[in-house]
Amino acid sequence: MFTSTVLTILLACATSTAGDNSRPQSPIVLEKSGGLQIGGKIITSNFSFPGLPPGPTQELSCDHGYMEYFIPWRPRKTSIVMWHSSSTQVWQNRWDGGEGYKDMYLRRNYPVYLWDGPRVGRANWGCVPTVYVPSYMDHSNFVAWNFGPSYKNWWPDVQFPTKDDAAWHQATSARYVEYDTAENVQLHSDAAAVAADSGKVGKDIVYLTNSAGGLRAMMTATKSNTTNIKGIVTYESIGYVFPDNVNVTAGRGGFGPFVVPLEDFKKLARLTAVQFVWGDHRAENFTSVIESRMVAKLINQYGGNAQVLKLGDDSGLKGSTHIPFADLDNAKVAGLLDDFLERHGLDEYVDDDGDENKDGDVGNMMHGH
Repeated sequence: MFTSTVLTILLACATSTAGDNSRPQSPIVLEKSGGLQIGGKIITSNFSFPGLPPGPTQELSCDHGYMEYFIPWRPRKTSIVMWHSSSTQVWQNRWDGGEGYKDMYLRRNYPVYLWDGPRVGRANWGCVPTVYVPSYMDHSNFVAWNFGPSYKNWWPDVQFPTKDDAAWHQATSARYVEYDTAENVQLHSDAAAVAADSGKVGKDIVYLTNSAGGLRAMMTATKSNTTNIKGIVTYESIGYVFPDNVNVTAGRGGFGPFVVPLEDFKKLARLTAVQFVWGDHRAENFTSVIESRMVAKLINQYGGNAQVLKLGDDSGLKGSTHIPFADLDNAKVAGLLDDFLERHGLDEYVDDDGDENKDGDVGNMMHGH
């Protein structure tokens, strides 16, 4: 009997189809799951109706971030924070509906956190008025997400179920309203730094990011006042952070570049490791690839540990999209992340007994041992 801890066992009867020789999946065993709001502020108003005396001061709690969490029964030390640039759905499933990174890393016993920044998704209670105007972006998203050079002109080797219209509809409809502005980058990184420094997300945090989320995670690291952030892995990051002692002019928009004081930039060099990941259909002269190599060099120049990883050239993975962790070969992409975590000592268990026999642990619990 487990009376002191909530035990959730999600038994997956399906077998994996992602290149693991159809090994039956082990169950996901959670100690707890939930969510919390972090950061934000309280604003006040003394609004009154015309001709009437002022009413009591009214308050609004707003501009917070939202963190959904899943804590395994026997967790590893490293908390994996999954930071999207479209919606949390990209971390939850593969393009064809198969297993996504969230469940993959819960099966590996990593605490997983899904992050919605202020004014986005489940944290959309903003402190300022916002207006949603529908914009017809499906065609441009096709190219931006690197499915092919033009709408429905798929790359021949693309890791997407190109014959499945339902999969395309799922992909393009899984979106939140985004605010790609410099103000929003600051707002998100402010709230994320509060979350990191609070200890509520653990003391060994690795951010997994996609697209513009990478810029926000880098800015978060420069603002954090603790050593809780241990690493950042960006998948096709658009936008980068530079120190103020190099000849880089800050951009005015939401994709940077952002320029910070040198001492703040050096916080990126104090992380255990940083990895910038690119798919094979991103050329070396693509602006963001160039910037990622520049920033990695600068981080290393100040004693850090940063690497640019090309999934095609360096690892032989072909047909990657802008969101490779949702691709049909995401198990292989995850294998590279496993290597990163293990290589940098970010795969240890909280109990530190060296026993990684997860199936055995689950079996013992299920039989009451």
